[in-house]
Amino acid sequence: MRLSAFLLAVFALGGSAPATAKDFLRAQGRQIVDESGRPVVLRGMGLGGWMLQEGYMLDLEGTGTQRSIHARVTDLVGPEQAEAFYQAWRDNHTTKADIDALARWGFDSVRLPMHYALYTLPVEQEPVAGGQTWVEEGFRRTDQLLEWARANDLYLILDLHAAPGGQGNDINISDRDPDAPSLWDDPRHQDKMVALWRRLAERYKDEPHIAAYDIINEPNWGFADREDRNGCKEEGNGPLRELLVRTTRAIREVDRRHLIVIEGNCWGNNYRGVLDEGPWDDNLAISFHKYWNHTDRASIAELLALSEKHGMPLWLGETGENSNDWFARTVALVEGEGIGWAWWPLKKLRYNNPLQVQANDGYRKVLAYWNGKGPRPAPEAAREALMRLASHDLRHENNRFHPDVVDALMRAPHSDRAVPFRAHVVDARGGRIAAIDFDMGRDGVAYHDLTPANHHVSDGGERVVWNPAMAYRNDGVDLGRGAEGGLHVAGLEAGEWLRYTFEAAQGGRYALRLATRGQGRVSLLLNGTEVKAVKAGRDGAEFAGLALQPGRNTLVVRAEQGPFDLEALEFVR
Repeated sequence: MRLSAFLLAVFALGGSAPATAKDFLRAQGRQIVDESGRPVVLRGMGLGGWMLQEGYMLDLEGTGTQRSIHARVTDLVGPEQAEAFYQAWRDNHTTKADIDALARWGFDSVRLPMHYALYTLPVEQEPVAGGQTWVEEGFRRTDQLLEWARANDLYLILDLHAAPGGQGNDINISDRDPDAPSLWDDPRHQDKMVALWRRLAERYKDEPHIAAYDIINEPNWGFADREDRNGCKEEGNGPLRELLVRTTRAIREVDRRHLIVIEGNCWGNNYRGVLDEGPWDDNLAISFHKYWNHTDRASIAELLALSEKHGMPLWLGETGENSNDWFARTVALVEGEGIGWAWWPLKKLRYNNPLQVQANDGYRKVLAYWNGKGPRPAPEAAREALMRLASHDLRHENNRFHPDVVDALMRAPHSDRAVPFRAHVVDARGGRIAAIDFDMGRDGVAYHDLTPANHHVSDGGERVVWNPAMAYRNDGVDLGRGAEGGLHVAGLEAGEWLRYTFEAAQGGRYALRLATRGQGRVSLLLNGTEVKAVKAGRDGAEFAGLALQPGRNTLVVRAEQGPFDLEALEFVR
């Protein structure tokens, strides 16, 4: 999908100018500032899935650690072809075209989730016990990403996403082997983590385009009680604090300038005990992660209090995986508190991110086998499908761009106006608008739906699917797929509505037919004027004598009774 020049201009104006990337960033009280002391609110994107795969990003069911995915690939095509697949994956998942696009859309930073094994050998593979053997692959790719960031005047945040041994019981996040000692069980893993950060700091100590070192992603471990598997009830967090302090000191031996980001237990949010003795460095920021909860100030009140107590800046280091409405409200919430953010992730096979990987049919057959829903593919067919995924489907130019997601992050948080999803024109004879092409904006601005987002963590219920079709766009509007594969707005219920902005080549009277299925009643709001409700059924809904203005018009289609499906809006002069 291509954006019109209009939408590109909208995105370019979506936020304030990016921070000046020639400045080192630092903590000053409760803010992140540049070298002149001016506050910097980072607007970034995480490159999840590049150096570290998670199964859900590939539509894989069950265990989704990278090691388990690697084993499945090897089982199908053998070890040599599996290595070729992973090399092609790293070559094509993130390229300069992706980073250029982020800058074009208005982002000012990228967060790199690193897998330690691309930088250093696992402890069990070290030729000399206790030694640290460095691997060029990770450093080379980080250097290349840094060049792309420099070319776009973007900041780069280094994030140790998979620490040696693995830092939690949510094993997919860190590629942890549950049958082997974790980061917390084997001191050698901790030694390797500290050594790796010292090595990274030596390499990048003079690089201002590096914004920060995010030294351990989402620890989730019960130190006092192993039944508290993800550390959400932990009160002490002593081992975590000790490792954070030790890593900071190793970095400061070679690098005094870079901002260091710390993360608490319970996926980055439980800081009990971590800061009880106060911050151990004068250039630290507190990261928190936010998923599937409410978007009000109460949802971050504990973190705000922590920031105030210790005089430290907050940074929303990872968030996403929800609807556009949730995205926009979360950005508005944190930016209203002067807090920057990094979204998750840039791309995957699913639709609720800026870029969607369009997997080839052969990979879908491989996936069906892996998920227990199809036969085992032949080795050559599997090799061809996997290599096409890694060499072709992953690449930026072959991804589907979702402008609604970018709009939700960059423009909608700061605006109570809707903008067109597509350019719609009604000419002298009439025109047709697909129902799924309603305007972009927050719930209550561009549309209203009874389930606009997933808040299951706050509400204690089941996960909400805000778009059952899981396709086309990420707004909280139910889309359905017809027998022939086409998409429509599904199950409009009383009180739900959709807004459409369109251009009329000529003013005058037009008839409007809504292509509907089901039983209900529907009313209109045309350029702010109410149009009386009519019946919506199998034969559609008819409105006569609508007065369109020359040029821009707005139309709200509102369900008074339902449910009914809406396929299209058809104007006739």
